[in-house]
Amino acid sequence: MAVFRIERFSPLPAAEAWRRVTDWERHGAQVPLTVISVPTGLPSRLGTVFVARTGLGPLAFDDPMEVVRWTPPAGGRAGVCRLEKRGSVVLGRASIDVLPTGSGSHVVWVEELRVRLVPRWGDPLLASAGRRMFGGVLDALLASPGDR
Repeated sequence: MAVFRIERFSPLPAAEAWRRVTDWERHGAQVPLTVISVPTGLPSRLGTVFVARTGLGPLAFDDPMEVVRWTPPAGGRAGVCRLEKRGSVVLGRASIDVLPTGSGSHVVWVEELRVRLVPRWGDPLLASAGRRMFGGVLDALLASPGDR
């Protein structure tokens, strides 16, 4: 299983950083050839299912994920979102924590990922690619409009 961790500090308050990093449909705008739908509807909460469809035409696959823990930040405590990946191609877990800081927020994203047909010796490459891709997603989601 490929495991990677990404951390970002943002001047955004924790509630706004949380809102942005849990806006699942906006994630798709940052990942090439990917569209995200939320068949269970919005707003997100425990039990929300969203699906990332990646690829072109018949070469696309679905990556369904379910929110199994949903605790938004409030009253100075961290927000915690846990996801289970339940697809036929991509399996694993993700954790997104948003911690309030004196100057904004600290976002920690940890992913445990297995891609069918990728041998275990490919895990370090998969983790490196995941760090780059999801790091870019976090950077874009947390950017101020003037930063883009």
